Amino acid sequence: MIHTHIAEILCVKPKTKKTKTMEEDVKNKKTKKTMKIEGEVVVMKKNLLDFKDTMASLLDRIHELLGRRVSLHLISSLQPDPANEKRGRLGKAAHLEKWVTKIKTSVTAEETAFGVTFDWDESMGPPAAFVIKNHHRSQFYLKSLTLRNFPGGEGGAIHFVCNSWIYPSHRYRSDRVFFSNKAYLPSETPELVKELREQELKNLRGEEKGGELKEWDRVYDYAYYNDLGAPDKGPDSARPVLGGSLEFPYPRRGKTGRKPTKSDPKSESRLALLNLNIYVPRDERFSHVKFSDFLAYALKSVTQVLVPEIASICDKTINEFDSFEDVFHLYDGSIKLANGHTISKLRDIIPWEMFRELVRNDGERFLKFPLPDVLKQSRSAWRTDEEFAREMLAGLNPVVISRLKDFPPKSNLDSAKYGNQNSSIREEHIEPHMNGTSVQEALEQNKLFILDHHDALMPYLTRINSTNTKTYATRTLLLLQEDGTLKPLAIELSLPHAQGESHGSVSKIFTPSEKGVEGTIWQLAKAYAAVNDSGYHQLISHWYNRLCYCFCRLQTHAVIEPFIIASNRQLSVVHPIYKLLHPHFRDTMNINALARHVLINSDGVLERTVFPSRYAMEMSSSIYKSWVFTDQALPKDLLKRGVAVEDPSSDNGVKLLIEDYPFAVDGLEIWSAIKTWVTEYCSFYYKNDRTVQTDTEIQSWWTELRTEGHGDIQHESWWPSMQTRDDLIETCTIIIWIASALHAAVNFGQYPYAGFLPNRPTVSRRFMPEPGTKEYTELEESEEVAFLKTITPQLQTLLGISIIEILSMHSTDEIYLGQRDSPNWTADDEPLEAFKRFGKSLEVIENNIIRRNNDKRLKNRTGPVNIPYTLLYPNTTDYTREGGLTGKGIPNSVSI
Repeated sequence: MIHTHIAEILCVKPKTKKTKTMEEDVKNKKTKKTMKIEGEVVVMKKNLLDFKDTMASLLDRIHELLGRRVSLHLISSLQPDPANEKRGRLGKAAHLEKWVTKIKTSVTAEETAFGVTFDWDESMGPPAAFVIKNHHRSQFYLKSLTLRNFPGGEGGAIHFVCNSWIYPSHRYRSDRVFFSNKAYLPSETPELVKELREQELKNLRGEEKGGELKEWDRVYDYAYYNDLGAPDKGPDSARPVLGGSLEFPYPRRGKTGRKPTKSDPKSESRLALLNLNIYVPRDERFSHVKFSDFLAYALKSVTQVLVPEIASICDKTINEFDSFEDVFHLYDGSIKLANGHTISKLRDIIPWEMFRELVRNDGERFLKFPLPDVLKQSRSAWRTDEEFAREMLAGLNPVVISRLKDFPPKSNLDSAKYGNQNSSIREEHIEPHMNGTSVQEALEQNKLFILDHHDALMPYLTRINSTNTKTYATRTLLLLQEDGTLKPLAIELSLPHAQGESHGSVSKIFTPSEKGVEGTIWQLAKAYAAVNDSGYHQLISHWYNRLCYCFCRLQTHAVIEPFIIASNRQLSVVHPIYKLLHPHFRDTMNINALARHVLINSDGVLERTVFPSRYAMEMSSSIYKSWVFTDQALPKDLLKRGVAVEDPSSDNGVKLLIEDYPFAVDGLEIWSAIKTWVTEYCSFYYKNDRTVQTDTEIQSWWTELRTEGHGDIQHESWWPSMQTRDDLIETCTIIIWIASALHAAVNFGQYPYAGFLPNRPTVSRRFMPEPGTKEYTELEESEEVAFLKTITPQLQTLLGISIIEILSMHSTDEIYLGQRDSPNWTADDEPLEAFKRFGKSLEVIENNIIRRNNDKRLKNRTGPVNIPYTLLYPNTTDYTREGGLTGKGIPNSVSI
């Protein structure tokens, strides 16, 4: 009864102000009932690299003793403020109790719970929000406020989930306001909360804020990718601005407000390399634990790079591996760190998060790289044709392979500009390897597949090969066999015609061979194909969806950032869709900013370790032109690539043509679980299409997302109109899928497979040796030397391995799909129950994955290297917070 009554009165409009007589005032004072409301505030103090800022803590204590304390005011949901009738009345100030004695000088990142007591007029009803003012000298992290035993509160309590940094009050132009965990559509917001809701969004848009943004600024705004180059260093360090032009379209990034460079006013100046204080809104930055993990991984990797590099100075071939044994030595030898109970106890007593992470408990060796999974069972299985093909279905880039519909393969490049780019592969090349099946039969039976990187790379090859890189545009044809595995049939290596691009391509065809020089040449052909795939993975599959080392990162990192910015600018924290999506945005802006700073910038790690070199980001811009948001839905992606056909009788409406396709099989189950959860959640708040159409915040969010965040492709016809509930459900499902499962699939397999770089080389340094040349003679004499001199050299290998080790790590504060950072993230019971069902469905999927991995009939689940496919294992049941190179787990967000 009380709950219903409170819900009803929250939506009542405040009465107009009336002049009260003296008698009425006296009467009201006599009837006014004041009660004491006990609460608990959870905070974490500022620290740096997990060392507490001792001086700041001391000064804060002095401020406390001088009466400059942390104050909180509850805001009424029923009584208007006399000074502003559009807002709720503020209650009396309450202060955090016992600050001086409770805040300790500690060296760990720890939370502290403070008591707080409010004097509250019962007639003011339940508080809808509160204001907090920090009169100390330094900032602190406000996690939550809980009001205990409040009449009408859910379960006897009202929860405010804050998760925000609170700087000294003089840093803000307006009060810091936090709302209760009740969700409201804009039209259903209590009258006395509406202006607070709108003002908070205005603050986050920072429309009046100019100049360079500071750490305490809370501004979400858009900028072009104009901070990758360093033109003041000279033309070789300059890079084109990505975004804002037809030539180089790109998703937007977060604004920093830094000054332009001196030599190019369109380019933004960069910070010093070791300065990691790149502006992102403070609440988007890594937690102390995450930042400590990140720095520890980096410190560890630096030492692992330096040791072999120092040793190579005395080597007869500096910067070269002389044999595979030289590569294996990166992981072998040295002192093996303890594993199990003893080392776990040691880590528990080490106070500083960063140093705890240096004492790992996964059996690593001191100053050595961890042994990649691809080598754990066999040192040679990675070289087999079966494993080469299997990794297109279950490796670190399983999102490119497609069904071959026409033979020979055709090009979509403009023939007027690039000439004839169609494939030179013919039936006589591949039929001897097709187990007695003809090309026509294989096409009719949907048995031919292709890994095609030709069109994406050919327009850039002349420029790429003008650098130290010497590579090809590749096509790899494969046959689906009766046992469900793929068999490579041919690899085509193509270069632009010597007389110019308009004359078409010059291609060579290589087919499988196991022995002699032909066997070595086939291994090199596979290496060139793997180089293409590694570059595409890093630029598109990962970065683009984040640009995955570069290409891969575009598909995860880069395209998600505009959604984060638009959501914070247009969706209030009390909006149900904000509550749905917010966990899937955690840490993304921070990792993207760090990537721009040290990974994808000019002369950065990416350009030094991946074959497109200085043209890497420019290539990802070219591919963004054909990006389609709605095609990121997994069922549509599988249909578009032709690896599935429509099947109305199946749960997801598709049937896989490769039944044992681990990424697709596990992914479809995850997709279905996400969509069911999103459907149940959205249906609770949106009863019909009209509710979506009249939601002013949703319409503003979607308009800005298209016209600003992805402004260069805003006029594409495929954008959903956002006029129906189905539009909203599909959009939110795609966002969550990209940020969680898709990113996990293309990120956390990097070290297990590419930690041994000969398996996934990122650079090729010379072309295929021709008979009669010195290189061909070398190939005849030593297969290993020829192979290693062709692929990534030693220093770049070490840099590449160290980076992908960091990128493949799960943080110790990871929050996985199906988990939330607070059980009180919403006050609505039905969404909470739906979220529990979502978690249960993910647990079922975990068991399904384990069962499939143990099924010996499914050969693509483990392959010759015996690596069970766990990249889409949700890990929802894991609350250990161990982190590390686990090779499994779907984090909620693109956080690394």
